[in-house]
Amino acid sequence: MGFSVATWNINSVRLRIDLVCRFLKEQEPDILCLQETKCPQGQFPAAKLKALGYEHIAEFGQKGYHGVAIVSRVPFTDQASRDFCNKGDCRHVSVRLALPEPVILHNFYIPAGGDEPDPGINEKFAHKLSFLDELRSWTKGDARPPGHEAILVGDLNIAPLTEDVWSHRDLLKVVSHTPVETEALLDIQKAGGWHDIMRKHVPADQKLYTWWSYRARDWLAANRGRRLDHVWTSEGLARRSSAISVLKEARGWAQPSDHVPVIARFDG
Repeated sequence: MGFSVATWNINSVRLRIDLVCRFLKEQEPDILCLQETKCPQGQFPAAKLKALGYEHIAEFGQKGYHGVAIVSRVPFTDQASRDFCNKGDCRHVSVRLALPEPVILHNFYIPAGGDEPDPGINEKFAHKLSFLDELRSWTKGDARPPGHEAILVGDLNIAPLTEDVWSHRDLLKVVSHTPVETEALLDIQKAGGWHDIMRKHVPADQKLYTWWSYRARDWLAANRGRRLDHVWTSEGLARRSSAISVLKEARGWAQPSDHVPVIARFDG
């Protein structure tokens, strides 16, 4: 059975629910993982999504900040969330997809880390590094139950490769592309045996972005992007990965998120 999974930092799902519906109507992914929903638990705008056939929803949210959700046409079971760093924030949700083979899907929103890449003076950056440390330990043992394939998607808030940013040299001291972050993310990927399937389809020597800052007067002309959103899979699903789409045009929609959707497709 073939299927598709999309990931999108929506930056307030209630504000942009019409954009979510537009995306689902036009692209028809089987599963959509949202980050930064900024929606208190129980107030997720499910009705419009269910009307489009996305009847299965796992949400984990809080007022004003963070928040993750999975909306799906594919049934799922065993919804879970892990409280990384014991912060009580909503940055992870997982489900077991009801596919012919058992697949665990993890949806993450990793802390952005603030502006100053020094954990000694920036608590947000210290939190990010602690989160990455815990994620490294978790991915070795708890991310993938025995006998399961696994998918990890989300806004990981790190652009790890040279061509994941508009200028490697200019961003080496900018949070999201500093060596301590990029090395940590690649260590996590290696520790969990994850495959970066975006880079399976777009070679590492080619530019690839999923985020463009609101601060740019003309984001398209400047094109100063970063690849902050990721799709990782276990080996079996990596072999079945048939395509990746980055919907750059969504950045130009009315009242857009600063991130765009990424869609991964898998053969049956």
